[in-house]
Amino acid sequence: MTFPIKQTAFAALICGMASPTLAQTNLCGGSGTGGKWIGGDEAASDIATADNFREQMALVLGGNEYVSLFSVSEGADIRVEAAGRGQGDPVIDLLDAAGNVVLSDDDSGGGGASRAETFLEPGTYCMAVRSYDGGPMTAFVRIGRQDQQTLTEGISVTSGEETTRQGSCATATDIGGLGSSATASVNDTPYWRFTLDAPTPVTIKAENEDADPVITLYDADENYIDENDDFDGLNAQINVADSLEPGTYCIALEALSDSALPITVSVDAFDPEAALASLYARGEAAPPLQGDSTTVTSLGVLETRLVREVSMSDEAKWFSIEMPESGLLMVEAAGVDGADTWLVVFDDLGREVVVNDDYGDGLDSLIAARVSAGTYLIGIRLFEGADGFARLLAERFVAAK
Repeated sequence: MTFPIKQTAFAALICGMASPTLAQTNLCGGSGTGGKWIGGDEAASDIATADNFREQMALVLGGNEYVSLFSVSEGADIRVEAAGRGQGDPVIDLLDAAGNVVLSDDDSGGGGASRAETFLEPGTYCMAVRSYDGGPMTAFVRIGRQDQQTLTEGISVTSGEETTRQGSCATATDIGGLGSSATASVNDTPYWRFTLDAPTPVTIKAENEDADPVITLYDADENYIDENDDFDGLNAQINVADSLEPGTYCIALEALSDSALPITVSVDAFDPEAALASLYARGEAAPPLQGDSTTVTSLGVLETRLVREVSMSDEAKWFSIEMPESGLLMVEAAGVDGADTWLVVFDDLGREVVVNDDYGDGLDSLIAARVSAGTYLIGIRLFEGADGFARLLAERFVAAK
């Protein structure tokens, strides 16, 4: 049976449509499929030997990502950046050849721009750019070595009042050992210090959304290790899953909104199970269909159309649905009494298909993607600390015969 698509939803469907799959690459665990070499071709995209930075203009359709591909033939200090045009607010993820996330960033380029610097071992990498609010966006993407010209101004320049840290890691305040936390403003304590007695994976948090904290981790010689801006809402968090060696480490703290507000900084041992649970709760990764404590409610086979009312919070609830044949899968989350919804769809291997926050002029979410027959996971949550209800609609459209 064939169902006509309503004209009123046509524009939203086009914006939410998954990009066509291109067959030339299956890099980064599949995330690089459809990506474009930052230098135009593979040979010109070796950043370690390039005579200058490489740059692209990225068109990000609603809910999708733009993926730039590059390689590093020898270990090098690399900088990745994305700056949106107009009011565009890009978010970047850097993935290695296996699809592991090397780093993520939202606003470290200054204002809404993204920027991150790190040392990369030889290999092939993918830089994925998406829009923070899930809407369409045009952005400039630049990848280069740290000795080459920057695209963005950096974290010290913001759209509001400029905040400048005083001091250095040499003047850092001791926060204590693992399991410790302390609270102070950036104005009072811009640097914190902690010491590890044995190799340990760690989690570092900076919490106060009103301040919008940013944290950067350095070793005792002030060598850059990692940084984060918005991990959970506007709070910052760094997870170092590979053990840090014994020694002293420095946490540099900034506030994008108000440097006089108190920020709670904590240092704990990294818990991989808790980290996965947090990813599932935020909808940034899909829980497995078996063998995990996260509940996935089966909606069965999607024959034509189904509707469910869902009691929601800012932690994602998960549903699975069966597509009996290839076609267009459309999912909509309509908030009750003004609830601001957020949606994501993954395939059964945990690969993101499409994500959306707001479509049109409202706060409801809508996604549409051409998919093959199989099982898909739908994550739905409300935005930023809210509770409420939403109606979840799933529809299947097939080509006319």
